[in-house]
Amino acid sequence: MIQVRNLIKEFEGRLVLDDITTSFKKGAVNMIIGKSGSGKTVFLKCLIGLIQPSSGEIRYNGRDITEMRAREMKRLRRDMGMLFQGSALFDSKTVLENVMFPLDMFSRMNLRERKKRAEFCLERVNLSHAADLYPSEISGGMMKRAAIARAIALNPRYLFCDEPNSGLDPKTAQLIDELISDITEDFGITSIVVSHDMNSVMNIGDNIIFLNEGILEWQGSKDKIMDANNEKLNEFVFASELFKKIKAADTIITENNASGQEAG
Repeated sequence: MIQVRNLIKEFEGRLVLDDITTSFKKGAVNMIIGKSGSGKTVFLKCLIGLIQPSSGEIRYNGRDITEMRAREMKRLRRDMGMLFQGSALFDSKTVLENVMFPLDMFSRMNLRERKKRAEFCLERVNLSHAADLYPSEISGGMMKRAAIARAIALNPRYLFCDEPNSGLDPKTAQLIDELISDITEDFGITSIVVSHDMNSVMNIGDNIIFLNEGILEWQGSKDKIMDANNEKLNEFVFASELFKKIKAADTIITENNASGQEAG
């Protein structure tokens, strides 16, 4: 369980995160959404300890990371998998070597065990055939899958993803969404995904946190987001023509159903 209480972050007097209190569901896909500049990435970096909050608490199973000593923080980081926006693969290493990297650095496995674990992770993301290729030899979607395989190599309890669908075509983006969702369910991982993609929200968002100018404006499930009574959230959700049409169609269906019931 990850709990956040009264989290504030300022940069040179500028308030970026404003008194955020929330929690992230265990074993679910938790999404942090909002427009550019809303504080999503800063929030993520605070959660993983890359940025120190100005005040407030971030508790992992009751323990505040702002009070952790270096050794305790190192242990916690071993429980974290990270999918960076640009995949962040090493150009000089093969796909298999990239996946093995965290195992080389942090595990006590021997070479055979590390290779076997890395091969399992590649198989899980349907990338076994690309094990001996280099990042420059694979597509953007394959790079994302390789980065996911690396992120789960140490069998983490928490998976953090920063804009995992950035730069991908809609079909590939959907595949990445489904992969994150499947891995979350299969391994009981608590996933936290930063995104501004409403397709991803509706595909895999078990628990959704909406930030607006550093303020937590709304939190709920994808089943409730389309009918939320929040002006700022509605401006974000229905910014695209597609979701405007979906909302209009839903309104018509609701009105027709109501008319039919009255006529009956």
